[in-house]
Amino acid sequence: MSIRENYNHTIYASYIGYITQAIVNNYAPLLFLTFSRQYALTLDRITLITTVNFAVQLLVDLLSTRVVDRIGYRVCIVFAHIAACLGLAGLSILPNLLPNPYTGILISVICYAIGGGLIEVLISPIVEACPTEKKEAAMSLLHSFYCWGHLAVILLSTLFFTAAGIERWNILALLWAIVPLINSFYFSAVPLYSITQDREPMSIRSLFAQKIFWVLMVVMVCAGASEQAMSQWASAFAESALHVSKTMGDLAGPCAFALLMGIARAFYGKYADRIPLKRMMMGCAALCIAAYLVAALSPNPVLGLIGCAVCGFSVGIFWPGTFSIAAYNMPAAGTAMYALMALAGDVGCSGGPTVVGLVANASGGNLKPGLLAALVFPLFILAGISRLKHRQR
Repeated sequence: MSIRENYNHTIYASYIGYITQAIVNNYAPLLFLTFSRQYALTLDRITLITTVNFAVQLLVDLLSTRVVDRIGYRVCIVFAHIAACLGLAGLSILPNLLPNPYTGILISVICYAIGGGLIEVLISPIVEACPTEKKEAAMSLLHSFYCWGHLAVILLSTLFFTAAGIERWNILALLWAIVPLINSFYFSAVPLYSITQDREPMSIRSLFAQKIFWVLMVVMVCAGASEQAMSQWASAFAESALHVSKTMGDLAGPCAFALLMGIARAFYGKYADRIPLKRMMMGCAALCIAAYLVAALSPNPVLGLIGCAVCGFSVGIFWPGTFSIAAYNMPAAGTAMYALMALAGDVGCSGGPTVVGLVANASGGNLKPGLLAALVFPLFILAGISRLKHRQR
């Protein structure tokens, strides 16, 4: 069976799409302190890099509710990968080409954020539309590839920095740009299916009339915030607040975070038929609260790093689980639902790290109070899923 007829290739391309998303979201945060030293950037300007990334993705999510169905999935997903490629390449070139390096960084971030936003909107409905069984398991396994991509970014980047030196980070940015470039050609060939099949897609107004939709939107905001508040700051937190080396901080902080997040998603992908999804999400929300408390309050660096890592496991199911609940309860919602939920997730992805950064900046650069402030996000997830369980009864 050729690539154009085999939906397994669609799923493989989608896996690489989430690896691209991981590169876009997690390569620059490894360089936050390097940017600060090399370009004399303050903590609030470093924070703005993450804020701009997810704010642009948020805007793309919003525009996608009307644009994607008109243009078509294939054109949009190929364009998304090309934008991600150009943004990563620009991160390598523009800071040293423009008079103001910070402007070059932000231009590159905006470019690859456009690609990242479209990838986030499109990949889940592309896989949901494939003729597979056990949709919850398939969605959880799909999202685990974001974690494996995150892990690869940390491990391979750390290996590169150790061998070639951190000052050559711009060369590595060019190498990472090859991944979305190749996947743009792959997506141009694989078969793509309609998410609503032969049904008329639900209108945005009808979607807004669903109470469960608004509960899930709040959960999605907090899912993105819970994940990225720790993920985006784990490297800097380990290096500055826990006083470990750059290499050890990356390996024991964001690397362990990504590994355990991927394990959580792969685990649920295998055992989804045995563990009720809502129960799993509530248990993980409680674990997330405990992990943030340990990371923020522990005086012991080892326990602090364990808190970072366990947080990765706890947040793993939030994002794909919320998508699965929405797809099950609103099967006719179509692209608009995925776009709006991705928008909600990106609001959280932008807001979570921003809250941590702003509170840390107000605390004299201490990241521990910032992480403590992020406790509010898993608390809202716990409340939201509890309400959904009550509604189900």
